[in-house]
Amino acid sequence: RTPIATRMTTEQHLAGVWEFLRREVTAGHQGYVVYPVIEESKLELKAAMEEYERLSREVFPKLKLGLLHGRLSSEEKEEVMQRFRKNEAQILVATTVVEVGVDVPNATVMVIEHAERFGLSQLHQLRGRIGRGAQKSHCILVAPARMTDEARARLATMVRTSNGFEIAETDLQLRGPGEFFGTRQSGDLGFHIANPLRDREFLELARREAFVLADDAGQQETLQRLLRMLPPEWQRRYHLAHIG
Repeated sequence: RTPIATRMTTEQHLAGVWEFLRREVTAGHQGYVVYPVIEESKLELKAAMEEYERLSREVFPKLKLGLLHGRLSSEEKEEVMQRFRKNEAQILVATTVVEVGVDVPNATVMVIEHAERFGLSQLHQLRGRIGRGAQKSHCILVAPARMTDEARARLATMVRTSNGFEIAETDLQLRGPGEFFGTRQSGDLGFHIANPLRDREFLELARREAFVLADDAGQQETLQRLLRMLPPEWQRRYHLAHIG
């Protein structure tokens, strides 16, 4: 796979973004334009359906565009993808439905509008749709000049690296790992004695010792006594983990 050049820009520079995409298509390549929602809503976000119509009519009237989103039937999705694979559609306007299972080596550009609304893992998966051929590929993240510090950190990470491990580690730091015992998959982990990133070796040692204790039939009384020492909230989480 070829390296992907990733950059961040604002909506004020979209004219230049569209011109860049037009040049890539003129050179024989293809591109994606991704939106966070299918149709307009109260969220005041650009939507794939409306933008597909606008881009087809006002921005790329001489090019052939396709539209892909989750409300299409399986047959309709496959028809759109076949057109794109055959280069019968040069630009594919889509939602995150394209983040998996789409392999078109001729696609060299991905424009993601409202990039600040996507999570790091989503952005990484989306970017993975390009860079599959021999030509250099470009991912352009379009976001407002003003955004949260966390959103800015996510986009800066995407610009800085394409390393999946580094992206996952940053995602963990930004979102929080969720609960070790319980049901939340992100946020504060409710465990403030150790940091799972900083103190990994100590946690692995404690884990090994815990397994030794749990596997020793002669230590069951000690194990139960330790469990009773846990606060009620942690006893409940342990019960959930035990069930799982």
